[in-house]
Amino acid sequence: MKALALAAGIALAAGSALAEDLIRYTTDESFDDVVFGLESAILDQGLVVDGTSHVGEMLERTRADVGSEITVFLKADVYSFCSAKLSRKVMEADPMNIRFCPYDIFVAQMPDRPDETIIGYRAFPEGPMQEVQALLDTIVRSAIGLD
Repeated sequence: MKALALAAGIALAAGSALAEDLIRYTTDESFDDVVFGLESAILDQGLVVDGTSHVGEMLERTRADVGSEITVFLKADVYSFCSAKLSRKVMEADPMNIRFCPYDIFVAQMPDRPDETIIGYRAFPEGPMQEVQALLDTIVRSAIGLD
């Protein structure tokens, strides 16, 4: 019974943490302009995009297959990249920081707000990973002209 109560407590705490672990900005720039800005901002940091996940396209393509009638995104992509120097630094501090690599930034446009584009990333824990969070924030802000 104690184990069940502990598991429920952990799940509740995790659910609360998940609601708070998102940093996002909204802009009236087009999705394509934000994507261009993001790619440029990543390159400006001397980094390379390792991969792009076309989440919006995948969800729309599989919508009928899973029995849904809901369009979640008009457009949504996740850009993954890494910094060898920064990754080494945070993993030397704690090898389990591997769980955060690669770093991801998403860009999305919602059906109920077609004139807005959201760009963001997950928040990182206190400690060495705050340097990664600062890098992501610099990239995101640069992408939408807030730098």
